[in-house]
Amino acid sequence: MIGTFWSLVPPVVAICLALVTKEVYSSLFIGILIGGLFYSGFSFAGTINHVFKDGFVGSLSDSYNVGILIFLVILGIMVALMNKAGGSAAFGEWAKKRIKSKKNAQIATIFLGIIVFIDDYFNCLTVGSVMRPITDRYKVSKEKLAYLIDSTAAPVCIIAPISSWAAAVTGFVEGEDGFQLFIKAIPYNFYALLTIFAIFAIVISGVDFGPMKGFEALSSSSSSNELEDAKLPAAKGKVLDLVFPIISLIIFCVIGMIYTGGFFASGEDHRGFVAAFSGCDASVGLMYGSFGALILTLIVFVLRRVLSFKDCMSCIPDGFKAMVPAILILTLAWTLKSMTDSLGAKEFVSSFVQTYASGMLNFLPAIVFVIGAFLAFSTGTSWGTFGILIPIVVAVFNGSDYNLMIISISACMAGAVCGDHCSPISDTTIMASAGAECVHVNHVNSQLPYALSVASISFVCYLIAGLVKNPILPILFGMVVIAGFLFFLKKHQRAEA
Repeated sequence: MIGTFWSLVPPVVAICLALVTKEVYSSLFIGILIGGLFYSGFSFAGTINHVFKDGFVGSLSDSYNVGILIFLVILGIMVALMNKAGGSAAFGEWAKKRIKSKKNAQIATIFLGIIVFIDDYFNCLTVGSVMRPITDRYKVSKEKLAYLIDSTAAPVCIIAPISSWAAAVTGFVEGEDGFQLFIKAIPYNFYALLTIFAIFAIVISGVDFGPMKGFEALSSSSSSNELEDAKLPAAKGKVLDLVFPIISLIIFCVIGMIYTGGFFASGEDHRGFVAAFSGCDASVGLMYGSFGALILTLIVFVLRRVLSFKDCMSCIPDGFKAMVPAILILTLAWTLKSMTDSLGAKEFVSSFVQTYASGMLNFLPAIVFVIGAFLAFSTGTSWGTFGILIPIVVAVFNGSDYNLMIISISACMAGAVCGDHCSPISDTTIMASAGAECVHVNHVNSQLPYALSVASISFVCYLIAGLVKNPILPILFGMVVIAGFLFFLKKHQRAEA
């Protein structure tokens, strides 16, 4: 079963079970168990050993994963501090005077998501904690908030040259200037560009479809106002008590990431800002940055007497508790990925692409987009998909058609983001649910129709791009189709009403 189609069965089973049963933990564990059975040849002792020792223990002892978990916990603590200090409530009151409608609340969420482009994890949790009180006030459903957060996380990071994602992509390109390739691939990243266009068009038009339409209707009909009903200790709270921690977090995380990339090194080890960012260790950088921001926030809050030292310390277990569901799902998702890796999914996909796709060069961007989306959806990882497909694409072209190679690399990135966007076991999808405080399966179900609609249009765009080798015509085609689709839906919904 190793190195065959069976290697993709465990994640596919886990995803299908999660969507059908709406229960994520048991679905992921069943997928992990199937992977262990396949790997061990259905041996009981071998399965237990592989699942727990190689799977759970291996995932939780991985330094990158541990760094992300520490970053998550610190972010949870900072959110608890901002809430207890009254910063969230004060920001809600400030925004109430300026954001006057449900539409404006959603547009503000999108803009904040675009501004916070450094890292997708950071984006999801920061945007969620800042905008949740505002979207609650205007009865935007948690599912819609999670969709907006998710759509401005990976899709924005993958077209931002200064981001942890740019660093990941450049690391997988051998024999080429990875950073230059990343820059040239941005105009061809149709899924990311069209997703950003689509969320603006959806919010401005007021059109919702699929399960999201039901969640939005339910939220709008609710008589309660969560922000006004909540008892928030806002006596000393000011907008500064939310803005200062967020800005500190951004500055310290940037410093942490360029530090790990060698920006502050001396002599031959020193790198410029862009080179340091592209060569950074995102996990370690975010961990250092978030810890620095947390210490500074604690000092400022205590000195300003916004919170006592005892109150600050009580936020540590509260913040940790808030992140437990996300940590559990992430741990299960990472373990499932390790099962998939041990079954040789990379080797299977690599041989499949080289055998069946290399003979159709003009259609390769569209083929790579589909394979990348399926692989990222099945494994829940964009970066793993980059690592598998980008070297294959570079090897297939091998200097024969540089422009088509750029389009295909961009198609790989777009497909990976698309699959990541749709997958219930994707860490970014899990983070978006956590940031919006949304039931995870509800977020996945409500987001799928939106993501699949943009994915279908993006596939056609890559067919066109493979022939014309220019980004302008495909992107215009995609935007026109999305606008027309939403116009048709709005007209149809008005007719029904």
